[in-house]
Amino acid sequence: MAVSSFGGLGLAPVAPGTFGTLGGVLVAWALSGTPNFLLSALVAAVALYMLGRAVAPWAEAHAGKDPGFFVVDEVIGYLVTVAWVGGPTPLALFAAFVVFRFFDILKPAPVKRFERIPGGDGILLDDVVAGIYGLAVMALLRTFLLEPSAWTLGAAGAAGGDWTGTLNALSAPLL
Repeated sequence: MAVSSFGGLGLAPVAPGTFGTLGGVLVAWALSGTPNFLLSALVAAVALYMLGRAVAPWAEAHAGKDPGFFVVDEVIGYLVTVAWVGGPTPLALFAAFVVFRFFDILKPAPVKRFERIPGGDGILLDDVVAGIYGLAVMALLRTFLLEPSAWTLGAAGAAGGDWTGTLNALSAPLL
């Protein structure tokens, strides 16, 4: 239960998927200071996928097909959405949250089709594909809307973790 509900987040009485996605935000934030965020996020997503796939049969046996409390798939999908070469800033974490939830709820083709796959892969893969859609939108946002310094921390982003780059990028369109 702890794995499938990601520490209980999936047991929220309303919007368990949204609460589960917050678990992804927490993981991404914890990994944001690692030297290679992209690798760290992908390793975390693969490890969670393997764990989720292992506990999915138990979850479905106890609560039916794709049970609401099973939110480790949201964490994985969010990590795919926010995956980038540098650690995400709070702005990137928030944007990725909104973008991922949009695709996870809307389930555009072929996301919905992946739900039909039996077992754990069916529970998990639709969120991975929603995360890929989210990653594409995040790449567009990062490329065309804001300076890269607003989206990453460290040497590739705001100087030494200083929020000046982020604030400048946010305020530039306002001036």
